[in-house]
Amino acid sequence: MKKVLLGSILMLALSISFVSCRETADKAKDGMEEASEALEEAGEDVMDAAEDVGEDIKEASEDAMDTVKEAGEDVKDAAEDAADDVKDGVKKVAEEVEDAVDDN
Repeated sequence: MKKVLLGSILMLALSISFVSCRETADKAKDGMEEASEALEEAGEDVMDAAEDVGEDIKEASEDAMDTVKEAGEDVKDAAEDAADDVKDGVKKVAEEVEDAVDDN
């Protein structure tokens, strides 16, 4: 009777142990799947952020190019105005020299 009782207790202990290990393995598997999904989502978030940064850099460089182009046009206009002023000044000086030569 003792052997039957002890054998039954031993069988019960072993079955509980195996069921417990299986549940732990299932929980570990579930945990790994959740971690994998979280890493995948984090990777997608990083890629989205990188794309956003790339677009922002592209827009900033386009804005900078436009600003440089506008500044170049402003410099060109200023140089043309300065050249016209120099021509006008040279003409005035030439006229004054001519008038001075004619007066003498």
